[in-house]
Amino acid sequence: MNAPGHWQKSSYSGEGDGNDCVELASTPATLHLRESDAPGAVLTTAPAPLAQFLHAIRTGTPGIVASTTARRGRAC
Repeated sequence: MNAPGHWQKSSYSGEGDGNDCVELASTPATLHLRESDAPGAVLTTAPAPLAQFLHAIRTGTPGIVASTTARRGRAC
């Protein structure tokens, strides 16, 4: 399945080259996520599994590891 053509940049990403991080495109049934440094690699999922995953990160569910540390020189 091809992702939609309109990608939205994360509000945590800065302006200019090298500061784009996560981009999102959506359809009514799917969400498409990509790293702007590697736009050919797209993660596609439905909204419910992504919401469950984010909830698990926020609540510290065992087995879910989330890094909130930015890479040096990167905005996100």
